Amino acid sequence: MSITRILVENIIVPYDGKMSGADADATALSSARRKITKALGTRCVSAVIHRKSIDARKKNAIKLVYSVCADVEISENKASRISESGFKPYTEAEFKHGVGEKPLYGRPVVVGFGPAGIFCALALAEKGYSPIVYERGADVSSRVKAVERFISSATLDTECNIQFGAGGAGTFSDGKLTTRINDPLCTYVLSKLCELGAPEDILTKAKPHIGTDILRRVVENADARIRELGGEIHYGSRAEVIGDKLLVNGSEMPYGVLILAIGHSSRDTYSLLMDSGYMIEPKAFSVGVRVEHLQRELDEAMFGQLAGDKTLGRAEYNVSYREGNRGVYSFCMCPGGEVMAAASEEFGVVTNGMSYRDRRGDNANAALAVSVLPDDYGATPAGAISFQRALERKAYEAGGSSYAAPMQRVGDFLSESASDKIGRIKPTYMNGKVTPVELRNVLPEFVTDMLAKGLVNFGKKIKGFDTPDAILTGVETRTSAPVRIIRGEDYTAPSHERVYPCGEGAGYAGGIMSAAIDGLRVARAIMESYAPIN
Repeated sequence: MSITRILVENIIVPYDGKMSGADADATALSSARRKITKALGTRCVSAVIHRKSIDARKKNAIKLVYSVCADVEISENKASRISESGFKPYTEAEFKHGVGEKPLYGRPVVVGFGPAGIFCALALAEKGYSPIVYERGADVSSRVKAVERFISSATLDTECNIQFGAGGAGTFSDGKLTTRINDPLCTYVLSKLCELGAPEDILTKAKPHIGTDILRRVVENADARIRELGGEIHYGSRAEVIGDKLLVNGSEMPYGVLILAIGHSSRDTYSLLMDSGYMIEPKAFSVGVRVEHLQRELDEAMFGQLAGDKTLGRAEYNVSYREGNRGVYSFCMCPGGEVMAAASEEFGVVTNGMSYRDRRGDNANAALAVSVLPDDYGATPAGAISFQRALERKAYEAGGSSYAAPMQRVGDFLSESASDKIGRIKPTYMNGKVTPVELRNVLPEFVTDMLAKGLVNFGKKIKGFDTPDAILTGVETRTSAPVRIIRGEDYTAPSHERVYPCGEGAGYAGGIMSAAIDGLRVARAIMESYAPIN
């Protein structure tokens, strides 16, 4: 007899609010044990919750859906019954890599300290490669002060803001860790985040989130860990890449390999790379607005009488609608959160969403984003960036040229009449610094047409989604990078064998998890080519 670890999926626990979350977990574990015994006729040595989600499609019949990781005692001749019974073998996620032999004639340099840069630098530091990180923005503490100063006084620091600084744009977000990619490294990233101070429940929740307040500590702990392992991190260090040359604050810096984890808002870096002959292609992205609802009404719409239940938490949604090759969808939904002023350039208004760990704010918000296709902006990298920038400047002007954001109530937007007041739902952007407008004068017609169709469609799916008092705040333009820095199968840029485009800014990720995983992939590619320095 040997011990085999398996995954038992789709365990349903009906939830009526009368049992505690711990009781529901215990029920799921008992159910998994019974299922194993019945199917395999063997002993379950141990069982733990692997993943837990909420099925609230029928608000009067809410279910908790579990998968359980179990160790079972089974003989070799009965091992085939595991897959025959619908169970899956389970193996712990590992960050596996080979070790190259080529010497590094200098330390690895990482440009950018967002999720991709953090995980790439951390992996390299752990394996003896002694990376150096250059981040144009500030450390977490200084960055928080810069963001608070912008919100209170509209004084924008173009080098340190919601886009630039320790942790990247994700530092001022919900810290949501969902991703569409199916990669074993997802579990590895979650485990590493827990080592750095993230709450343990991210390991089991189907829709894990950290919260901006906890995420800031995680970033600080990652910083400390990299330094302990022999790495260096330099803030306030603006990098310029000209061909194979790296300038930091105007001085040329050596490197063994160069990882470009620059983030999706580094438009100046894109321009330098294009001027230096790097291959950059335009890509599809999305633009739109932030929509805000009252969180308690959203809870009631999705959970019915169980609204406010601690086990269920705050309600969140994911909606989409498509016509032809154009779609509108929710993105970065922040329960109990606030709409953030996310500009990184002067004379532009950009919105984003953020929430704290407890998600206790009055409003829920999410981006409602519409597909922008290359043909919409001339199908050039410069055209993609210009498209985003033009919308941000139109929003700045519409708001009164003071970083106030243009806002319109949903009812007025659907009736095509400019808003002249705010209703029950109070805007959270910059503590309410908004200007009621007609958003059709700010956004392109193809965007507003799809937004209107989406709102009506989403109102049929979630009661009250299209309530007249819900508010739309514009503009959301930084959902993803508008371009992709081309790299080969070895992860290097063509004709620049020591330069590695990486993460969301390079066009290979779309969120904290996928960016972190791409950072690990790039680190692995470097390790498999080059020998450690130490």
